[in-house]
Amino acid sequence: MASKANPGKPTRRQAPKASAALHEAAWLSGQVLIAMPSMQDPRFAQTVIYLCAHSPDGAMGLVINKPMEALSFDELLTQLDITPTPPARRIKVQAGGPVDTVRGFVLHTADWLQDGSLRVDEAMALTASIDVLREIAKGGGPRESLLALGYAGWGPGQLDREITENAWLNAPADEALIFTEALEGRWRAALARLGIDPLLLSGTAGRA
Repeated sequence: MASKANPGKPTRRQAPKASAALHEAAWLSGQVLIAMPSMQDPRFAQTVIYLCAHSPDGAMGLVINKPMEALSFDELLTQLDITPTPPARRIKVQAGGPVDTVRGFVLHTADWLQDGSLRVDEAMALTASIDVLREIAKGGGPRESLLALGYAGWGPGQLDREITENAWLNAPADEALIFTEALEGRWRAALARLGIDPLLLSGTAGRA
């Protein structure tokens, strides 16, 4: 999609198996991950990630609180030879993660779907086809959406291990957090939904 690159399946990296406790828990597709203050990887410091898929095969998600400073939606449409048709709509372009940063993924409400869409849950879906951008540019498409370039990916058991090592909190997602909260305040807003003040947050974590 973005920069004329085609979307593809996330590559998987091998990782240790998850703990028994996490295997007994529900998979976290449709929830958000909230980086702990102790996050060691600078690429994910104070990030909020919407998990599009989480299974024994691994996990894939989109960072939803990092803007794409170098590219606007109008510029992206120009690159893709899409001419907006009034009443044109504009959506946020965000940095979705460090993997395949030229590939575009539209995270959106599930009121609009096509054959290639991934239905995450009853409320949300993911589409990597250029068709969704054409619909949005014409004023149609899903009710709420954002465009992410790149994604975050984990191999089998890797995310489970990181959660047990207190790198992440997980919490239910909601539309306001995903689409309307100010990007610069989204990490704190996600923690607030768990009743957590980041200034008081220690390096230990429970699960939502």
